[in-house]
Amino acid sequence: MNFESSNIPTPCYVCDTDRLLANLSIYEHIQKTTDCQVLMALKCFAMFSVFPLIKPVIRAAAASSFCEARLGFEEFGEKVHLYAVAYREEEFQDIAQYASHIIFNSFSEWDRYKPMVREMGTSFQCGIRINPEYSEVKREIYDSCRPFSRLGVTKAEFQEDRLSGISGFHIHSHTQNNSDTLERTIEALERNFGHLLKKMKWVNFGGGQQITDGNYDVERLCQIIRKVKDKYNIQVYLEPGESVGLNAGFLVATVRDIIRNDINIAILDTSATAHMPLVVEEPYTPRVTGADAPDIYPHVYQLGGCSCVASDIIGTYSFPNKLSVGDKIVIEDMLPYTMVRNTTFNGICLPTIATFSKGDGLKFVKRFGYNDYKSRLS
Repeated sequence: MNFESSNIPTPCYVCDTDRLLANLSIYEHIQKTTDCQVLMALKCFAMFSVFPLIKPVIRAAAASSFCEARLGFEEFGEKVHLYAVAYREEEFQDIAQYASHIIFNSFSEWDRYKPMVREMGTSFQCGIRINPEYSEVKREIYDSCRPFSRLGVTKAEFQEDRLSGISGFHIHSHTQNNSDTLERTIEALERNFGHLLKKMKWVNFGGGQQITDGNYDVERLCQIIRKVKDKYNIQVYLEPGESVGLNAGFLVATVRDIIRNDINIAILDTSATAHMPLVVEEPYTPRVTGADAPDIYPHVYQLGGCSCVASDIIGTYSFPNKLSVGDKIVIEDMLPYTMVRNTTFNGICLPTIATFSKGDGLKFVKRFGYNDYKSRLS
């Protein structure tokens, strides 16, 4: 962290655009090396004020709903790749105007919308999501290939005689995996559907891989993509979200109170429940700048959120110095799945949004208040 947090009104998300550009340089290399196309997954990161930085590298978006499709089209100026678990008939014609590719979750839904697709002509391509029935995802709640998954078509349910009008396949079965996992997933895909890949124009490998974390084998990924492209004469798409903004953002908070209940508890003016829901949902303990595990430094505090939820706990950390009311706490890697999932539960205001770069310093993008809370209610 190179910005000065002491003068930042809190809570505040800060996007470090220098780090964002470093992540994007990896995707620029992948596209140049393989001629695949990378799509920006809005479900994870939709901070459109930084899209002008993203668009020179990632030229289009991947969307999951009408609102995401419209945002992606308006902000990127390109039609989106759209996948939803289920579409609404009353929205379908409107949503289709924003899409270059529409992916269906089942053959029954494809049959239901096929007449509408034919009436609209050929302004977009259609695809089917496949369940490769192979996954190395450790947490079952994120495993789209777990038993009884509602996501994608399995081999047993696949209906080759209903592929007329389908030009591509979509898979998405990774969460925080490396390229070797993708390689084994594609081997499973080929075993079950390889004979059909030869008939397709494109395949979407989805997202979920930690491509920009520094430990990811990028060159192996490039080899995998080239191999599939050459073997099947097919266009390959990737749709990362988390790894685009990985380690490129922070949530700055202020200590508002310090209490004791056998341990020291610092109450912050942010909330894991409302502002960083994955901390509670996974759960996991995010990194905090200047702090470490409880057994490293002499001063140990549990960092608690400001909501009334008993589990609104960010984690337990040790600090080299005592905390005091008014101290700033900087929570790391707080771009992915934060702004797109946060809430105003308890009437807690949404964090301010800002950007930072060494050249431009700190710039505030948006502040939220009472009207943002009230407008979500009725």
